[in-house]
Amino acid sequence: MQTFEFAQLAIVGPELLLAVGAMALLMLGVFIGETSTRIVTGLSVALLAIAGLWLIWDPASGSAFNGAVLMDPFALLMKILVIIGSAAAIAMSVNFAKEENFDRFEYPILVILATVGMLIMVSANDLITLYLGLEMQALALYVIAAINRDSLRSTEAGLKYFVLGALSSGMLLYGMSLIYGFTGHTNFAGIAEAMTAERSLGLVFGIVFVLAGIAFKISAVPFHMWTPDVYEGAPTPVTAFFSAAPKIAAMAMLVRVVYGAFEPAVADWQQIITFIAIASMGLGAFAAIGQTNIKRLMAYSSIANMGFALVGLAAGSQEGVSGVVLYMIIYMAMTLGTFACILAMRRTDGMVEDITDLSGLSRSNPMMALALTIFMFSLAGIPPLAGFWAKYFVFLAAIQSELYILSVIGVLASVVGAFYYIRIVKIMWFDDGEPAFVPMAGELKVVGTIAAVFTLFYVFVAGPLSTVATAAARTFF
Repeated sequence: MQTFEFAQLAIVGPELLLAVGAMALLMLGVFIGETSTRIVTGLSVALLAIAGLWLIWDPASGSAFNGAVLMDPFALLMKILVIIGSAAAIAMSVNFAKEENFDRFEYPILVILATVGMLIMVSANDLITLYLGLEMQALALYVIAAINRDSLRSTEAGLKYFVLGALSSGMLLYGMSLIYGFTGHTNFAGIAEAMTAERSLGLVFGIVFVLAGIAFKISAVPFHMWTPDVYEGAPTPVTAFFSAAPKIAAMAMLVRVVYGAFEPAVADWQQIITFIAIASMGLGAFAAIGQTNIKRLMAYSSIANMGFALVGLAAGSQEGVSGVVLYMIIYMAMTLGTFACILAMRRTDGMVEDITDLSGLSRSNPMMALALTIFMFSLAGIPPLAGFWAKYFVFLAAIQSELYILSVIGVLASVVGAFYYIRIVKIMWFDDGEPAFVPMAGELKVVGTIAAVFTLFYVFVAGPLSTVATAAARTFF
């Protein structure tokens, strides 16, 4: 019995490590005081690195706690991505914290606690486990959205996120209660078995409400309304974090729910996912055209990108899931690199966020202009950059599943979206120069360079990544 218990604990070992480590760092921060920010930040990145290495070198497999938590190739890959996204977001906040009176040791600790919730979301094989992970992540995110208490915009962002997040949690819980009521199970395998036998109208309503609650977490239309305001109002390192790790965790959770619990009802959820994908791609493409704030533009870009990722999910095939996994890997690299450049938009009098402030960047800082150009072209889907291949794989999966209209709408939305990405490139390279930014911080150079090299030379690692993504997707088929 004791061996069995230890085997169960090994499956959630990285989560336990991060939770205990976060408590220890919190005590350290309290005892040392406000001057502990740099120490806590450094130790937080180290703690995430240890958790990531644990997953890579000694990956557990199987289920724990009566099947409530699963560890499989899909969970392993998505957990590693979540940890990379969280560590990069903490690292990118170092210089910002020093310059913008953002020296709060609680920030990296809250990111770690949110990461614990995200790791639980990725492994959840039960509705109750899923909700526990989701709320653990959400409560930490509500706080860090409003962590800059001296900023009215940050406080407003946190309040909006909290109110709308509470609404989405209510919808999710209502859907879960319907599913439990009609199937008698909270475990995904039990739900799938009950759906195979009989599927009533109440069960379909439950599926709709659950998908609506999860759609909020990935900021998919029509549950996107929080995204532009929170992205613009939250401190920029927080926005960078929101755009990467939580999106990957929520998308992984959505994949596991629809293929783990709702797989027999594929005809029902496929329609919902298709509608959400079309609406997200359309709104993200057209609403971003008139934006002048680059963080707000990236919010609409995020909405559109989640729509593109959902195209692969709507395909309902192994190739589709593989496409979603690859899309999220590439999206995380592009968005973290872009936010590294946005965090470098600083002049001697403080941060700037207007797109026109990038005017003449090619003359004042050619390397930053080059990196941002790579990210913008990649987000626009121009070959042979990584963003092109991300869209290629999800559209190919949709075409193989005969979702031709969805694919055509996706390509048209991508063409519209290319306008505002290429407009940024035009402003950087051809418009008259604005005053130069202060030199880019070291941690931003590291993140930006790694992301730019990955985006530019993706074709050289495409084979191994496709193999890993296919292995992860095979978990459900």
